[in-house]
This record gives sequence, structure tokens and C-alpha cells, in this order.
Amino acid sequence: MERDKYKNLRYRLMESETWPLEYMFKFITPNKDGNVEQIKALLPEHGKISYKHTSNLAHVAITCVATMQNADEIVEVTEKVGQIEGVIVL
Repeated sequence: MERDKYKNLRYRLMESETWPLEYMFKFITPNKDGNVEQIKALLPEHGKISYKHTSNLAHVAITCVATMQNADEIVEVTEKVGQIEGVIVL
């Protein structure tokens, strides 16, 4: 059932005719419990990561732009990050 959550994402990505593809991951997480570090560890090592904090520093928006080889790689990263408590996948 959990895998079905990203079925639409996989379908849209597979429609792309150009691989490898530069993909932008976007997540919002509470700024606590090491969430930012957990997410960073799951993102592609070759990606360019940027952070934007809310004014009260309670949440962090994390963006990572990376060249991905196929839809499965993108869905795998998104699924793993989505399992972290409190993370919003955009």
C-alpha cells in the first residue's frame, strides 16, 4: 500500500523521454530531532542542497537538485525521506 502512494509520481516521471534527468527534490521538515541531517543523508551525494528556514526557525525547507538516472531512483529517495516523522514531501 505504501508503494502506491508514489505511483502517480513514478508514472509522471516515466513519461519523460530524457534520461538522465535533472530533478528537484523539495521537503519541509520540523527543525528538530536531527530531521535535517537524516534527510541530507538520504539525498544524492552529488546533488546541490539548499536550505531555507522559517522566521522562527521551527521548520526548514530543503531543496536538492541532482541528476537522476531513472524514475525508480527518484521514487526511492522520496519514499525514504517521506518515512521521517513530520516531513512534508512537495
